[in-house]
Amino acid sequence: MENFDYLRPKTLGEAYAALGNGKTTLMLAGGTDVIVQLREERKHCDQLIDLKFIPEVMALELAADGSLLIGAAVACARIYEDPAIARAFPGVLDSAHIIGGIQIQSRASLGGNLCNASPAADSAPALIALAARLVIGSASGTREIAVEDFFTGPGRNALGANELLLQIRIPALRKNENSFYLRFIPRNEMDIAVASAGAKLQLDASGENVESARISLGAVAATPLFVTAAGAAIVGKPANEATFKLAGEAAAEAATPITDMRGSIAQRKRLASVLTVRALNGALQRIKEAR
Repeated sequence: MENFDYLRPKTLGEAYAALGNGKTTLMLAGGTDVIVQLREERKHCDQLIDLKFIPEVMALELAADGSLLIGAAVACARIYEDPAIARAFPGVLDSAHIIGGIQIQSRASLGGNLCNASPAADSAPALIALAARLVIGSASGTREIAVEDFFTGPGRNALGANELLLQIRIPALRKNENSFYLRFIPRNEMDIAVASAGAKLQLDASGENVESARISLGAVAATPLFVTAAGAAIVGKPANEATFKLAGEAAAEAATPITDMRGSIAQRKRLASVLTVRALNGALQRIKEAR
């Protein structure tokens, strides 16, 4: 590993000042990706900024209106160990529970997982389905971006040179609405999705028909996908297996995977369909359980 300076700012102002000093910079939220990348010399930096001492980036709040704020450096374990968050946003826990093993989850963060920008990242489809937005900060102020717009290519994201991902904001779930995320892996020893799917399902007042749906996919394209056609295909239809298969077909059509050591193009397209149906069924079951 090459030498670099380790910085531990305690305020956003200190972090922004360090970002603007002209040095090549990497961020440390949990460090479960970046430390490995530095050690293997896949990434290089003059300075590494540890974000875990900045209050805004470590905030975790379930607001009175039911929305959820997650600081970019909040460890996954801290999220799923909160009973109120577990009840309110089980779809977030679906991904937080499977980002690495238990030891990793005490360090790894959803924000770091997003910034790493892997097409197979578990956080991305779950958060896209939930219509989450990202708060990005710099010395010039803050801006927001939808999670689905954050990824610009494999390993690349929309952060500018002097910007930080500060927080993830998830809107409250409404009555008759819930989400679900799942993935397929070939074996437990390979902790990277061959394909994954997230779904948020909203039923109408009758509780029988689909009012709206958001479908997202991972590991089947160069970036995580928000498949608007899959959700649109089932609006106004009964919430059942036959309807959900229509969303699955649209998801498979949107998938543009590659063949690699984990799976083939044909397998991933099939998985995009199957996992979409299962995610919708999972969201439906959670709606029923909440009644």
